[in-house]
Formats: sequence, C-alpha cells, structure tokens
Amino acid sequence: MDGPEPYGRPPRVDGITTVDVGREIEVHRLAVAGGEAAIARDIGDRLGRVLLPRSRFAEAHAIATATLTLGPNASALYDRGWARQATGWPRPALEDYQPALDLYRQAGDRASEAATLASIGLVHNRLGDQRQALNYYHQALDLYRQAGDRAGEATTFNSIGLVHNRLGDRRQALNYYHQALPTLQEIGDRAGEAVALNNIGLVHNRLGDRRQALNYYHQALPTLQEIGDRAGEAVALNNIGGVYTRLGDQRQALEHYQQALLIQLEVGDRAGEAVTLNNIGGVYNTLGDQRQALEHYQQALLIRLEVGDRAGEAVTLNNIGHLYYVLGDRQQALDYYHQALPTLREIGDRFGEAITRHNLVMIHRADGNLALAAAELERVVDLERQVEHPNLTNHTALLEQVRHELAQTDTVT
Repeated sequence: MDGPEPYGRPPRVDGITTVDVGREIEVHRLAVAGGEAAIARDIGDRLGRVLLPRSRFAEAHAIATATLTLGPNASALYDRGWARQATGWPRPALEDYQPALDLYRQAGDRASEAATLASIGLVHNRLGDQRQALNYYHQALDLYRQAGDRAGEATTFNSIGLVHNRLGDRRQALNYYHQALPTLQEIGDRAGEAVALNNIGLVHNRLGDRRQALNYYHQALPTLQEIGDRAGEAVALNNIGGVYTRLGDQRQALEHYQQALLIQLEVGDRAGEAVTLNNIGGVYNTLGDQRQALEHYQQALLIRLEVGDRAGEAVTLNNIGHLYYVLGDRQQALDYYHQALPTLREIGDRFGEAITRHNLVMIHRADGNLALAAAELERVVDLERQVEHPNLTNHTALLEQVRHELAQTDTVT
C-alpha cells in the first residue's frame, strides 16, 4: 500500500471539537435553508477541514453540495472534489476541482490555486495519466516557488516522487523524496517529514530492500506518534506489516495490522479500516486460512460499499477473485473479476483494469481458452501502453507467446 500522499490544502481543525460537529452541521443546515450564503460557506469550510481528514466523506460531500445550492463557491467545490476523489470517483472530482481552480484564479488566491493544481495532479496520477499528473504538479511547484512557500514546494516534491514511483522510476522517486525531506526537517514540518520518510520506505520496499524500508518506516512512526497523527500512525503500521508480509513473517505482519486496525476503529477512519481488513485478509490467504481471509475481505468490501470507495471496492473484489482462483474455483474467480471490471472502467482506473484483465488471462490460459487469453492480453498491453506500465515489456512478450501457442493449436486442429 502506498504511503499517504498529502492533499493540496493541509487539513486543519478550526476550533471545532468532535463534540461540536453535530451542532455545527445543524447550524449549517439552517443557514442553507434560510439562504444565508456567507454563514453556510464559512461553517461548511470549517466542517470540511474537520470531516475530510477523518474520512467522513459522505458527510463532507453532503455539506459541500448543500453549500453549492446557494451558488458557486471555491471551497465547497474543493471539499466535494476531495470527498469524491477519496471515495473512488476521480472524474467527478475533476469536475469540481476545475471550477474551484477557476474561482481561486479569479480571486487571485495563489495559495489555494497551487493546492488545487496539486489535487488535480493527484487525481490524474490515480487515473493512470502520469504525464498529466506531472504537468499539474509542476504548475503547483512553480506557484509555491514564486510565493517562497517552502512547505508547499516540499509537499509537491513528495507528490512528484509518487508519480515517478508509480512509473517504475524508483531512483527518480528517491531523488524527489530526498529533496523534500531536508526542507521539511528544516522548517519543522513534522507531518510532512513523516510522509517523506514513509514514501522513501515505500520505494526501498518496492526495490526489494526490506531492511531499509523498515528503517524509514520506523523513523516515520515515532514522528507520527509525537504529533498525534493517529491516522498516519495507522498507515505506517500498515506499511510495516506489508514489509513483514513480504519477508514471510506473517505473525509480525498480523500484529502490526491489528495495531493499525485498533487505531482506525478508535478514530473512526472507515476507509483506513477497510484497507487494513483487506491486508489482514491477505495474510490469512497466505497462511492458507481461506475462510478467515474471505471473512476479512467481505468485511472490507462492505465498508468500501458503505463509504463509496469505488477504487477500494474493485481491489477487494479482485482479492476475493484471487482467493477463489487459489482454491481452484475458477468460475467464482471469474465472477468476481468481472464484477470489478465495470467499476474500474467507470472510474477510469486503467492500472487496475490492466491488473484485473491480466488475472482473467491467467484463468483463460489455465483453462486452455487461448483465444480468450490472447484477446484479454491485447487489452492489457493496450492499457499498459497508455499508462506507461512497468510490466508492459513482459506482458507484450507474453502476448506473443500466447499467440504462438494459439497458432500451434490451430495448426494441430
């Protein structure tokens, strides 16, 4: 699982405690009903900064939408875009971010313009359009540099590093992370420092250097604990669990996932809870306890359906499909993979679609359906070419191999 990528506008709590939220929501409702636009926008903005970091996306979406009934408002559009992006609706998120960007530009609000550009970059990265993501991140970077905003500059370095990591260019990713880290340390941005350390750990994990990955994750963890970032602490624990999974130490992995889950239950991070349940399911699957694995996957799926996390929903459907594939129930596996595909196409996740179609290839090939396998592989290669996927070369070679096998079969028959 990737480390936390910072959103453009740093979440902050503007004097609203957990106890106050319900009252503020009611005041907002009355302001909207009474047509009090200024009050509704002010309270809506403050609520967004509380609800979004706590993964209360449905509430934040509803409040922003209600605010927008009183007319265009950049902050409400931004908040709704964030909620949509976080719950797996990237294209509707762009439909909110773009007018928010226009309004911030009209108002001359360069800081919010930069934050929105970075958020648009984030969406394009998750859609698999890395070149567009880099374009928006570099626009944001220019604005941060012009304003002398070193924190924004360092945060954007982190984001650019994530794009290069996804493109498979680990060295370039590390280059950007290591540009971000000293700046964040110098300006005392402990939260940003933890994000950079976490992302460096992520790259080392992908490079196969598990010990270095653990070293960076263990530097991030106490920082997150010191600043009281409980959700970030859970992410770091999840990442440490992921390293132990790859090291084959499932007991240690499970222990860290369980710690993460307790924190997520405590802070009400439903989206994070689903991620951890999904990871626990993976551990049980590796241990051969498919019943427990399926139980945790199903719990994760229910939460993802509840919070509207379309991208996460597709991931869990894929995992359930793989579980059935391991059990030898290929038809059930196909059913779950085919459930994931429409969601992936709908949200525009070409990376995820390529993975799911590759899973279908494995089943069709195992069943001897080489024509279907070749047809799916053609789609996989096309998708991977679009997103510059690191596996493109290998899967192109596999396509040629399957075509050769198919031709030999046709010759024999």
